[in-house]
Amino acid sequence: MIIITLHREHCIGCNYCMEVAPSYFDMDEEDGKSILLHSEEKSGFHSHKTHDDSAFDECNYAAESCPVDIISVREN
Repeated sequence: MIIITLHREHCIGCNYCMEVAPSYFDMDEEDGKSILLHSEEKSGFHSHKTHDDSAFDECNYAAESCPVDIISVREN
């Protein structure tokens, strides 16, 4: 299982995550911050769990591209 986590509060709205992983990220038109699609929010962290192994590379690239380091990707 792949677990993607976004600490949305610290997002600066650079849009890199959406550009490199559009299947998992979008931008909120109201506040300009990143949205982790199909995620659950808990204590300011948004998490999405998937069995799709291709999510790891795509979301890991988004995490590496994030200038404020608020995206994490791990295999469980």
